[in-house]
Amino acid sequence: MDYHHTTFPLAGLTLHRIDFDPVTWTDADLFWLPHHAQLHHTSQKRQREHLAGRLAAFHALGAIPAIGDNGAPVWPAGVFGSISHSGTTALAVIATRPVGVDIERCLDAKLCAELADSIVDADERAVLTASGLPLPLAVTLAFSAKESLYKAFSARALPYPGFASARVTVLTDAQLSLTLSARFCPALAGETVTADWCVAQDDVITLLSHN
Repeated sequence: MDYHHTTFPLAGLTLHRIDFDPVTWTDADLFWLPHHAQLHHTSQKRQREHLAGRLAAFHALGAIPAIGDNGAPVWPAGVFGSISHSGTTALAVIATRPVGVDIERCLDAKLCAELADSIVDADERAVLTASGLPLPLAVTLAFSAKESLYKAFSARALPYPGFASARVTVLTDAQLSLTLSARFCPALAGETVTADWCVAQDDVITLLSHN
């Protein structure tokens, strides 16, 4: 599979980006992964995305993280990492503290209207509107930041906490703050965390790192 690797900074960390050409995929590409046998039952689309994510992680880490029972990457002791993919792009980041990264294609106006109420409540929508950002972008940022939050705290979060378990309280042109509820994790209830964000082409990227 042909791919292109680039890096860029966000929130003091280095993100590794893989852009790949799905047309160049061959079944033999899967054997690049030590855990390829665990993916043979999945679709080609899933295999391509998984490989791209592990390629990004390889460039970030210098090694390929193993795959856990739930499909999530298993990082070496003392290393925190996160992988995300959207379309033909994958991202990976590593850190010395919990970290979550997410990439999403920005919602169009129609999808935004259909999905907004499942992502944010009325108070959150008011915060998004007050930011001055186009609502589809703001809603995409809320969705993405909540995904990054879950990735960063997946080891502590309750199972399937849902989007209502964290509420958007601040949105600026570079950051988004979320306040956690007991539905996310009782021990973290009331805590506020901040994600940095940027737009790359038609994609929204959020990165949340927390001590």
